[in-house]
Amino acid sequence: MPSMYITVPYRSSSAIKNLQVDALNSKALCTFTNGKVYEYENVSKRAIINVLFNPDVSLGFWVNNNLVNTERANQSPELSDKLFTESLKQRTAQLPQFA
Repeated sequence: MPSMYITVPYRSSSAIKNLQVDALNSKALCTFTNGKVYEYENVSKRAIINVLFNPDVSLGFWVNNNLVNTERANQSPELSDKLFTESLKQRTAQLPQFA
């Protein structure tokens, strides 16, 4: 199933630059302020919904509890912010053509 990341509305954070989540596939993509990007799998769907709809949740607190310091989520190797941005630019939607 393709990933459908949703960007979590920005909240000030000294450690997190950007957080994107995919509740259907239980994934999260976190960009830290130092430029490192990590993808996490098997993230709690309940936690993903909570961070999307509860603006009072701290991004740093959420990332620490649900991605970094948990046995549930699996971290992928580091993705470069530049490489990730380039891969997004290369993706184009293929719309159906009607005659």
